[in-house]
Amino acid sequence: MTTRASLAELLRDPGSSAPAIVSTSPLVVVSYKALAEQVERLSGQLRGAGLKPADCVAIIIPNSLEFLVIFLALTHARLVAAPLNPAGKPDEIRFFIEDAQARAVVAEAGNVAVREAAVGLGFPIWHPRGDSRDVVQLSGLPSTSCAGIDAPKPDDVALFAYTSGTTGRSKCVPLTHANVIWSSRNIAAHYALTAADRSLVVLPLFHGHGLIGATLSTLASGGSVIMPPRFSAFEFWKLFREHRATWYSAVPTIHQVLLERADTDGAPNRGPRFIRSCSAPLASTILRKLENRFGAPVLEAYGMTEASHQVASNPLPPLPRKPGTVGPGAGMSIIDKTGRHLGANASGEVVVRGPNVMRGYRNNPEANAAAFVDGWFRTGDIGAMDDDGYLGLTGRIKDLINRGGEKISPAEVEAVLLEHSAVAQAAVFGVPDPKYGEEVSAAVVLRGAATAEQLQAHCRTRLADFKVPKLIHMVSAIPKNAMGKVDRRNLTALFS
Repeated sequence: MTTRASLAELLRDPGSSAPAIVSTSPLVVVSYKALAEQVERLSGQLRGAGLKPADCVAIIIPNSLEFLVIFLALTHARLVAAPLNPAGKPDEIRFFIEDAQARAVVAEAGNVAVREAAVGLGFPIWHPRGDSRDVVQLSGLPSTSCAGIDAPKPDDVALFAYTSGTTGRSKCVPLTHANVIWSSRNIAAHYALTAADRSLVVLPLFHGHGLIGATLSTLASGGSVIMPPRFSAFEFWKLFREHRATWYSAVPTIHQVLLERADTDGAPNRGPRFIRSCSAPLASTILRKLENRFGAPVLEAYGMTEASHQVASNPLPPLPRKPGTVGPGAGMSIIDKTGRHLGANASGEVVVRGPNVMRGYRNNPEANAAAFVDGWFRTGDIGAMDDDGYLGLTGRIKDLINRGGEKISPAEVEAVLLEHSAVAQAAVFGVPDPKYGEEVSAAVVLRGAATAEQLQAHCRTRLADFKVPKLIHMVSAIPKNAMGKVDRRNLTALFS
């Protein structure tokens, strides 16, 4: 697979009449030919507006046909797209658009937070809309078009992606065309995606999981992207059947919601070709329940923003998929604290390198100095590879709870809690403790009757005493970030 390509080459057959994007609300079907024509037209208008190669434009809109056309048009015009959360607060949005040095913003007219964030910054805000022929327009964008613009180059930056910020202030990750297209094609190849496949996208496009993992990989295969504006558990299986989806990718939180509602919503016992899980650990007990209920192989994967999403993944049958692992991956190794590379079954920090990995954070030399060792990117994740090269992850270095010198992985304790029949969701976190420095706490959402003492007793049958949560809080919901990852810092603040 070539690494010297750009997103201008993403669409396998730009002249095809096959559906590329199926927008569900309202229903709009756009062929590959129509998509390529819209991207070409809009990219000329963007450059005609006075934007120059490497200028950044922020996209702050929900999942939609408009988002995808605008994203592809920006990258086609050698501009840099900065997808941001449309539900962000004004201060957050202002930080991101200032950090990215955006020259313009694409946002819905009704987004008050964007208007507040943009006060005094002096750039245009363009509002997306579709005309009567379902052609994406940008209100306020000058109609002048720049003809004959240069094609993007593999080393051009295609997008600024921001880390989720679970361990501190979000960092800007510049991903090149070569990074993104290599990753998109690699994902398509790994899951044997073809033009017959249809991906139901349930994750936001401002994150690599939704954008690259579920969407661009599908377009690279010639398949169809089914695009609702947001995830709705109530609508999920209706859309899956109606639009003949063959797979979906989601975070464990969404898988758990679909599993909880499966019988109520009349979910099929079979249908998906496969189900993919990524962006947070999937407990083995949940994986088994998903496979049994939906009659499809569940493939857990491992991804990160700095590596253009996918790093490793369990394979499709008949190759073995191993619960508790995220599968094999290329350009991956394990190092100890001194930077020495370790062999099979030895635990240490996961490091990665390859054509999908960023060159460095934007304008952040201090973070870059800490993030790379001998050309390898340090992920901050702890794990080990077995004799077959399958990676098992035990947690984030910064998430580990240090209880009197004993390092405890929240994911390990969460997996045990989720094995209890009364527990629907669980999150484990550290709280300050005068004796041990940190103590183990947990928050759980129950589906049945159980006391904290009963859950602690259950944990003692599977865990050493020092790993058993000292306090278990019964909650109605667990705080999560925009991607559905547990917000442990918030939990620590709430229960300290």
